[in-house]
Amino acid sequence: MTLAEKQAVLHQTLRNLDSVLVAYSGGTDSAYLAYAAHQALGDQMLAVIADSPSLPRAELAAALAFTAQHAIPTHILLTAELDRPDYIRNDSQRCFHCKDELFTHMEQARADRGFQHLAYGMNLDDQAPAEAAFRPGQQAAALHHAVAPLVTAQLSKLEIRELARQANLSLADKPASACLSSRIEYGRAVTRENLAQIEQAEEALHALGFPQVRVRHHGDLARIEIARQDLPRALDLTTLDQITAALKPLGFLYITLDTQGYRSGSMNQSLTQITATPTSIAK
Repeated sequence: MTLAEKQAVLHQTLRNLDSVLVAYSGGTDSAYLAYAAHQALGDQMLAVIADSPSLPRAELAAALAFTAQHAIPTHILLTAELDRPDYIRNDSQRCFHCKDELFTHMEQARADRGFQHLAYGMNLDDQAPAEAAFRPGQQAAALHHAVAPLVTAQLSKLEIRELARQANLSLADKPASACLSSRIEYGRAVTRENLAQIEQAEEALHALGFPQVRVRHHGDLARIEIARQDLPRALDLTTLDQITAALKPLGFLYITLDTQGYRSGSMNQSLTQITATPTSIAK
């Protein structure tokens, strides 16, 4: 299929749903899905964004600005994954428990508001075996019968970005931004305190002029990933001193710069076994 044909399939798939709640994170995939759903269904769709300490305030503000700009109906859902021991434990199934929390609340909202379906922004690339192995959130979506219209339309990440570009959407080239909990090494408890440390540390690095960063939390040690093209500037001794001065007051004893640079999902390299099916929650 051509890209135009895939876009037509997406719109028809959305119209066939009649009404839908879209799980909206502010990333390119879910934002384009919300945009397309609003085009196809008007007020018979609602973008639902989960707000919790794992979502940076800047990301929440940007997500709300996007839907306001395009008059997309939006609801902020307060989620409580930090009340779940299975989430706090932070093993390989953390994302399952996060998304289970989200979709549980979305199902209630769907019933209360009279909507027929839940949808989320999984794309064709997310179905690849190497990707799916580290995406337990997809299991939670399946348990709650959330549909994936971008997959039905056979749209890849690059194609979604191109459609967003064609629609002149400001976030067409937005870098991926996973939740703050993904920065914490597996096995270390997720707490409000370490989430705040990470958020403040990344804000400090942005203020120093590094647009794409991750601060990986290893207890007393902060491992900084910076886009490779920015590493030469980061390795300047004056800049290193600025980074140290910004992060040490946040509670880190040691600050280290990852020489491989920024890469998505680097924490997953530490996993020796991925549980295929979560066992602590039965549906």
